[in-house]
Amino acid sequence: MSTNYSEEKSPWSSIAGPNLGYVMEMYDLYQESPELLDPEFAEMFKQYGPPAEAAPASSSSAETAAASVDSSKFGKVLAAVQLAEAIRAHGHLASDIYPLKDQPKDSSRLEASAYGLTDQDLKEVPVSLLLENAPAEVANGLQAIEYLKSLYTDKVAFEFSHIVQLQERSWIQSKIEAGELKPSFAADKKKQILDLLTRVEGFEKFVHRTFVGQKRFSIEGVDSLVVLIDELVRLSEAKGTEKIMIGMAHRGRLNVLTHVLNKPYEMMFAGFAHVPDETFLPEDGSVEITKGWFGDVKYHMGASYTSPKGTNIKLAYNPSHLEIVSPVVAGYTRAAQELTNQAGAPIVDSKKAYAILVHGDAAFPGQGVVTETLNFSRIRGYQTGGSVHIIANNLIGFTTEQFDSRSTHYSSDPAKGFEVPVIHVNADHPEEVAAVAKLAFEYREKFGKDILIDLIGYRRYGHNEMDEPLVTNPMMYHGVHEHATVRELYGQQLSSENVLTEAEVKALDADTQKLMQAAYDKVKESKSEETHEIKIPEAVLNGFPEVQTGVGREALEKMNHELLTWPSEFSAFGKLARILKRREEPFNGKGKIDWAHAETLAFGSIIQEGTPVRLTGQDAQRGTFAHRHLVLHDDKTGEELVPLHHISDAKASFVVHNSPLSEASVVGYEYGYNVENDKALVLWEAQYGDFANMAQMMFDQFISASRSKWGQKSGLVMLLPHGYEGQGPEHSSARLERYLQNAGENNWTVANLSSAANYFHILRRQAKMLGEESIRPMIIVTPKSLLRHPLVGAEVEDLAEGQFQTIIEQPGMGTKEKKVERILFASGKMAIDLAERVKDGKGFDWAHIVRVEQLYPFPAEKIQAIVDRYPNAKELAWVQEEPKNMGSWTFAEPYLRDIANGKDVAYYGRIKRSSPAEGDGEAHKAEQGRILDAALSN
Repeated sequence: MSTNYSEEKSPWSSIAGPNLGYVMEMYDLYQESPELLDPEFAEMFKQYGPPAEAAPASSSSAETAAASVDSSKFGKVLAAVQLAEAIRAHGHLASDIYPLKDQPKDSSRLEASAYGLTDQDLKEVPVSLLLENAPAEVANGLQAIEYLKSLYTDKVAFEFSHIVQLQERSWIQSKIEAGELKPSFAADKKKQILDLLTRVEGFEKFVHRTFVGQKRFSIEGVDSLVVLIDELVRLSEAKGTEKIMIGMAHRGRLNVLTHVLNKPYEMMFAGFAHVPDETFLPEDGSVEITKGWFGDVKYHMGASYTSPKGTNIKLAYNPSHLEIVSPVVAGYTRAAQELTNQAGAPIVDSKKAYAILVHGDAAFPGQGVVTETLNFSRIRGYQTGGSVHIIANNLIGFTTEQFDSRSTHYSSDPAKGFEVPVIHVNADHPEEVAAVAKLAFEYREKFGKDILIDLIGYRRYGHNEMDEPLVTNPMMYHGVHEHATVRELYGQQLSSENVLTEAEVKALDADTQKLMQAAYDKVKESKSEETHEIKIPEAVLNGFPEVQTGVGREALEKMNHELLTWPSEFSAFGKLARILKRREEPFNGKGKIDWAHAETLAFGSIIQEGTPVRLTGQDAQRGTFAHRHLVLHDDKTGEELVPLHHISDAKASFVVHNSPLSEASVVGYEYGYNVENDKALVLWEAQYGDFANMAQMMFDQFISASRSKWGQKSGLVMLLPHGYEGQGPEHSSARLERYLQNAGENNWTVANLSSAANYFHILRRQAKMLGEESIRPMIIVTPKSLLRHPLVGAEVEDLAEGQFQTIIEQPGMGTKEKKVERILFASGKMAIDLAERVKDGKGFDWAHIVRVEQLYPFPAEKIQAIVDRYPNAKELAWVQEEPKNMGSWTFAEPYLRDIANGKDVAYYGRIKRSSPAEGDGEAHKAEQGRILDAALSN
């Protein structure tokens, strides 16, 4: 039972005097014999607890009114209060929010009779007990109830009782009950809205007529989506917002590009006419569009527009995976909000930028990435101060009716679990739509939280313009075909209000069609000289140049000392402190720099050179294998210490965040962050490598292909723990083969490293290439048992003087060139397993071992040069721990056969399997031993 009166709106709060005494008597009865009490009264005690012992002295009108109520009528007063609250909480069920009027209304909880009340009873209830700050025309309780119904059951409906914070609920309620969602616009504003709707509808009509049968995924039915976004843009400009990031699927995208991002009609029509569109870009540079060499369909493309007032609006590129763009745009937004050019954690200003995320009504409850993204809203490493979510609600998904598509009453219901206020609005009423935009913007500004607008309309045509929806949804589409468009309805409204004449409304439509025809005429005059030849930029084809990545010994030693010098008042966990203090030893000639130590030194040197670093992942602060410890915790106070925030000469920020237990959304978020802030080294680490399976869409549709499709550059680094340790199928393989299968056109780097020094240098190489034309994402298959392995460790000189090596020849092997008959190629853990077997190479004169550290781009020329040194080599052999149909064998084999020039090409590893690894540790050891024996038997 709740007794938190400051957080819950209690009906007892305004009761005093004899009425309070009466309620207290009823409460005593409730405690002794609740069955004797009126059920509604008992429910109120159950929900709100007992009344206060005594009400504080106050002169509020509500308290004065409560004190004046006759005790014999107090039950009626409480019933009236319940009715008022029911209207606020359940009015949406009886509201006029469906343009086609094809959904049933439920007003059962809004009738006075349901509470045992008559009109006369309500007239006797003081207004102030039901409604604060009532309009002057509301003179009694009955009028107050009718007024509330007019607010809560009209063209806009509200759900906010699920919000915990009283301040938020009270703010929303005050906005509604002040009548702010019943707008009264000036004539000029009304004309602007009609003009925009005319252009929105006119664009769709012109394309439909001119480019018959071409897909465009029309906005028609939710035309006022553009009014909504346009209003958000206007409000943002007035507030000085720097950036607005928009994410949406394909429906309505072309119209948003045209009328929100001001992509010229000529450019839009050129896309339909298959004419080059670059010549139609505005000369003032206000519109920017990037393109890849392979391209994508027009309704996946994005753009960037900078308004005359300086606000930049960006529509994100998005594949056909609908909601998958949501976390990407959230990442854009966080990057735009952060200041990263100084030491320490980034400084976040959530007012600089925000996201508008447009969802589909079937996809919102149907795709889990939506709730993953909603979950970011108050997580410190991912929050953006609130996104404005919009459901462009067509009441249908492809051909699927809502009763086959979701289990909730509204498509918006999943948002309520995250305390997101939901506003439903009838898309046929653009003035209310604009008013809702204002409320959403103000809520985000005030509370820094997500808000959701459910824009309820319909879909005028089928899923695309070639579908016939009457085949599958006849009842809905008979209604659609008889329904006037929002532009027609609003034009009629303005005519009846004498804002415009009917002739003026018609002329506006005719003028718009003339404007579009003129634009299309320009396109027809443009002769296409496009050859459609796919040309990959030279910078991409050439790959990374050689760059210096070494860091002087003195700088490394100084940084290392600073990393291990903590404030005297900081109490680190004793065992961990001793482990970290051992990192002094390599600088004193004892021991080696292990994997995590090399990583920390790389991060430190990168921020000292002015490149910010962001690392996220499940347990990324400590590291899945308790190896990293970039964030220390005081074992007495729990306070956090980030040693990298305290090194000297740092010129950029560093942050590492533990992420929520999501992969798809988190990977998308980090990709988006890196696209927006392309000068930051952004890394995501999977808890285990195959956990990236959950983010496969992000790898396939965005990270691997975005450059070729959309011209979108990314330098995102993905760390995927991989290695066969006998832990079973889910903790062994990072599914390396999937990234190699997607490798092409120098789209990313794929590396399976066996050296801490190489890890240090590849991170620094990636950081140095950020912002360059040749930058690309990077997949690093990282070790587990090798994290602390002495053969993986590095000397200080390896970091100071070395650079990244795409291949490493096994020390002590291959020294007698004419005796070598077999050259073994391996990477990662298998390379170290081989190294342990051969030790210093004695007894293995007949063999040589080459560690292939970078699998893609495959270092074929360097391998060829090595093979050429061994004139008597008969066999080139690939050794791997993964099954034959997985891992890197099928990728490497064609390269090896080209290099072999007639020599045998062999494979040593597991047979083809359906599961990545053995479930039994002993079976694993036996199989691993068999592979090593076969590879190293002469």
